[in-house]
Amino acid sequence: MSSEPDPSANRAGSWSAAFLTTFTTVFLAELGDKTQLAALLLSAQSGRPVVVFVGASLALISSSLVGVLLGRWLAKVMPPQQLERLAGILMVALGLWLGRQAVLGLVPSPSDLPLS
Repeated sequence: MSSEPDPSANRAGSWSAAFLTTFTTVFLAELGDKTQLAALLLSAQSGRPVVVFVGASLALISSSLVGVLLGRWLAKVMPPQQLERLAGILMVALGLWLGRQAVLGLVPSPSDLPLS
């Protein structure tokens, strides 16, 4: 018996790990988001759930393709540490922007205040 690792087993393990991580992350991130609610409403309004499912699926596939292609390009032009740092900065910035939008939505605008 040889003690050398089988390279094909390593590739299979990395494929399944990447697939499972991607599926779980995207599935959980998409639960209850605006896209899912829009699909729910469109399905209820149109009465054609199969057509809505196909349209929503193609839209998700298309937007995912853009992300994958952009990620592949960025991986070629940036070192991994810099790419991770950029992704972290973008996530924090997005979180701050969304938090600001939520706070602004809770504070009534001057035009909404009753006049005395």
